[in-house]
Amino acid sequence: MNSIAPGRSGPQPFEILRREDYSDVTYMLEVHHPMMARAAKPGQFVIVMSHANGERIPLTIADFNREKGTITLVIQAVGKSTMEMQQTLTAGSMLHGLAGPMGIPTHLSDARKVICVGGGLGVAPVYPQARAMKQKGAYVIGVLGFRNKDLVFWEDKFRAICDELLICTDDGSAGIKGMVTDGIKQAIEKHKDIEEVIAIGPPVMMKASANATRVAKIKTMVSLNPIMVDGTGMCGGCRVKVGEKVKFACVDGPDFDGHEVDFDDLMVRLRRYKEEERVATERWSETCRMSEPGLGELSKINEMAFPNRN
Repeated sequence: MNSIAPGRSGPQPFEILRREDYSDVTYMLEVHHPMMARAAKPGQFVIVMSHANGERIPLTIADFNREKGTITLVIQAVGKSTMEMQQTLTAGSMLHGLAGPMGIPTHLSDARKVICVGGGLGVAPVYPQARAMKQKGAYVIGVLGFRNKDLVFWEDKFRAICDELLICTDDGSAGIKGMVTDGIKQAIEKHKDIEEVIAIGPPVMMKASANATRVAKIKTMVSLNPIMVDGTGMCGGCRVKVGEKVKFACVDGPDFDGHEVDFDDLMVRLRRYKEEERVATERWSETCRMSEPGLGELSKINEMAFPNRN
C-alpha cells in the first residue's frame, strides 16, 4: 500500500512510498525520485545509503515509472547492511542517500527472438530489459529460476510482457524441476532462431548460462554486480576480467559479454570481505539483541562503549 509519512503534505525526495516482502529475506522498495525515474534506463543501477553512517550499496534498478516518479529496488537481506535495511525501512521512511542512475544502459540489440534469464534476486533486474526488448518488437522468452515456489515473485509481471515464460525451481514445486540452464536448453531446442540471451543472477548461475549457450554460439549478455565503493571508477573495487582486459563494472558495465567474463576471478573477489561481513553482521545482531525490551540499560552501556560500531 502507498503511504505518506505523518506530517508531510506529499512525497519527499528519497521517500519510500511502498514496500512489499516477497520472502523472509527478499523485499521490494518503491522510492520516490522523479528526476531519477525520468533518467533511468534498463540495466542501470543506483548506490543507496540507508542512513548517514550506512554502507554504500549498489543495487540494480528493477523497475521505474516515469509517470509516478518512482524507481523500484528489490533487495535480499544477506549481510549487515541489507538486514538492517530490511528491519528499518518501511513505507513513509526515507533513504539518506540515493545516487544514480549509474552504469551504461543496456544496449538493446535488434535481435528478433531473445531469452531473458533471471536467477533468484536476478529476476528483478532482468525485468526492465525483457520489457524493453518486448517494446522493441522482439519475441521474448522468460526463464526464471528459484529454489522453491515460496520464493517465486513477479510471475504476473513477466507473463504480461513475455511471449513464453518458463519457471524453474530446484525442488520442482513450481514449473520445471531444475536449474535455469534446463529452461535455457528447453527454449533453444524449441526455438532454433534464438539470437540473444540476457542472464542476470548469482555469478555461478550466469557462468552456467553462458556455458549453456557457448556451443550454440548464441550471444549472451550478463550483468555484473561486484563490490563497489564510489561507483565512478576511482576505487577500483569493481574491476573484473573480460577477455584479455580489466574492466570496471561501474563505468564500463554492468553489462558484459558472458562468454568473455572470467567468472572464477569474479567469485574469488566477491569472497574477499566475507570475514569482515560476518563480523559486522554478528556485531549488529548483538546490538539489536541488546536493544530488546528489558535490556535498555545494557544497550546504553553498549552505546557508550562502542559509539561508532554501526
